[in-house]
Amino acid sequence: MNTEDIMKLALKLAGFKDIPEDSAIYVRGENIQKVLFCIDAGTAELLLAKQLGFDVVIAHHPTGGTAALNFPQVFKRHVQQMVEAGVPREVAEKAVSRKLEQLEVEAHTRNYLHTIEFARLLKMPYMNIHAPLDEIGRRRMIEQLNNKLRKDSKVEDVVSALMELPEFKNASTKIRICLGKPENKAGKVVVSHGAGTNGGYEIAKTYFQHGIDTLIYIHISPVDLEKLRADGIGNLIVTGHIASDSLGINPFIRELEKRGMHVTKIGVIEG
Repeated sequence: MNTEDIMKLALKLAGFKDIPEDSAIYVRGENIQKVLFCIDAGTAELLLAKQLGFDVVIAHHPTGGTAALNFPQVFKRHVQQMVEAGVPREVAEKAVSRKLEQLEVEAHTRNYLHTIEFARLLKMPYMNIHAPLDEIGRRRMIEQLNNKLRKDSKVEDVVSALMELPEFKNASTKIRICLGKPENKAGKVVVSHGAGTNGGYEIAKTYFQHGIDTLIYIHISPVDLEKLRADGIGNLIVTGHIASDSLGINPFIRELEKRGMHVTKIGVIEG
């Protein structure tokens, strides 16, 4: 396989037709057998991979180039997720707009060339795959909850169901109920993941205002959490960033291994 084949495999597993804006092949590679997969991979990891004879470095998070600069475009996936959950499109777009603008402004601060040019200098094949793997993880959570929850399930039952997934079971971070009480009725549950980053306060508030009782984020800022607590509505469960990322990474790595590749994982929780 080459780097293009690897990207196509990720897209197929996620049900994507095109490479999303937060994923990219920075330096192409052919005849790949030995893979270094890191949730975050920069210049140090590239140099290590070169020294140890790896054929490609695959990062999860975008580290440069178009994947860093166009990352905010993937945030728009929140709109579709909200619409699917019953939020009117115009309301969803408004909820997404504020943080989207913040992300677009922040993109101008990124040193988008450094790591990529380092990879080119080393002649080290290099790529990142973000949204497709997060979508795989999101679907795993949804499938687990659909299989385990009942009409009378409580918020604590949502946590228990998710904790059966090995990545959450093996993580040092534990799933937290950040808003609401364990004994609250779970009601309608939404997994908000796979759209670049969490939706923060505005998106969570909008979900709660439009019939969603329990929302699942993989992380949230303390400032946004305090705002939600002040509103006093809804249940918010936070599953943990690295554990949740690993949910989507592990199935992908298993598919690479089925195709004869040897994959070394850095920072990925076993599952």
